[in-house]
Amino acid sequence: MLKGRHLLDPTDFSPGELEEIFDFADQIIQSPAQFNHLCDSNLLATLFYEPSTRTRFSFEAAMLRLGGNVVGFSEPGSSSVAKGESIADTIRTVACYADIIVMRHPKEGAPRIASQYSLVPIINAGDGGHLHPTQTLTDLLTIRSVRKTLSGLTIGCCGDLKFGRTVHSLIKAASRYAGNRFVLVSPKELRVPDYVTADLTARGVVYQEVERLDEVIGGLDILYMTRVQKERFFNEDDYVRLKDVYILDAAKMRLAREDMIVMHPLPRVGEIAYEVDDDPRAYYFKQAKIGMYVRMALIAKLLGVS
Repeated sequence: MLKGRHLLDPTDFSPGELEEIFDFADQIIQSPAQFNHLCDSNLLATLFYEPSTRTRFSFEAAMLRLGGNVVGFSEPGSSSVAKGESIADTIRTVACYADIIVMRHPKEGAPRIASQYSLVPIINAGDGGHLHPTQTLTDLLTIRSVRKTLSGLTIGCCGDLKFGRTVHSLIKAASRYAGNRFVLVSPKELRVPDYVTADLTARGVVYQEVERLDEVIGGLDILYMTRVQKERFFNEDDYVRLKDVYILDAAKMRLAREDMIVMHPLPRVGEIAYEVDDDPRAYYFKQAKIGMYVRMALIAKLLGVS
């Protein structure tokens, strides 16, 4: 039963519970008009303490398409946060008005703190460089829709693997499915954090860390590209030096298998050339649309209206 639950970490839900969400999302995709009034009279609050386009818009679109309404802020300067209000007090107040809360915050663990003070479900929409569980639901449903399975896959993650919360979330969730292995492509400075690889090692999940994409792209089922995130750097020179390390172009795509798919949480800032957009293996914009449907399913399940 998912009603009333929080989603703070991609592993908060079992694989079986994720399948329940994915199956319902597939129903919505097949017949969206059937669910236009599922959340009539329900209110979603979006508390975004740092910028977002896709995640915030997709949550708002999801709730509106379900017949519900949305309130919230897109940057903390427009709220009482600017006056020094604590997360606890903000959540206590907003929970008086809304039926479900979506929260993005630059500090790791902030949504978990929020959940301790909320009487309504809290959804983590990204906390610092830590996790992004609803992006992971999007990623898994995208993979399932194309590959018809979430097991036995070789998943390549390329780019900023140190600060990339979407990558951390995907690895954490996808490693629970049998036979998945990971190829982690990054410069030494942007390798995935030790706690991520330590967890994979402890659970016997196969992975390798490499620095050259062209050497491994031919063996991948999934290529998950990420941008180098300027906002996570303290040193501008380091960002400039690393931002264009990996660029996926048509030449690299010729090295890949015909059934490999390219994914990206977006936004991109040059790491995928525009010439790749026309390749049938490019799934990142389809992935963005799937994100709205999976969030519709998630909202409905947590509110207990499905």
